[in-house]
Amino acid sequence: MVEEGIKVKLPQAKASTPQTEEVITVYVDRQGRAFLGTREVSMPALFDGLKEMIGGKEDKLVVVRADRAVILNKAVKVMDVAKAAGAGRLCLATEKEF
Repeated sequence: MVEEGIKVKLPQAKASTPQTEEVITVYVDRQGRAFLGTREVSMPALFDGLKEMIGGKEDKLVVVRADRAVILNKAVKVMDVAKAAGAGRLCLATEKEF
């Protein structure tokens, strides 16, 4: 699966599995900036964008692809915004460790 968006170096995990369902992806780059697709967004704009994309579908999966160099607090804030916007399921993306 080819995924376009912001280039981030994901944290590694031994039990990483590829996502095969349609998801909403939020990127957090190494500077801690949030992106919805390729557009940089503030936290209020992220909330509004996610709320619109989720559209009341409680089972919609939001994947946060945060650079491994980002401060964990920033990734958690993005996840909090996604949850407040109605995301029923959240996932922090990793890549398989070899």
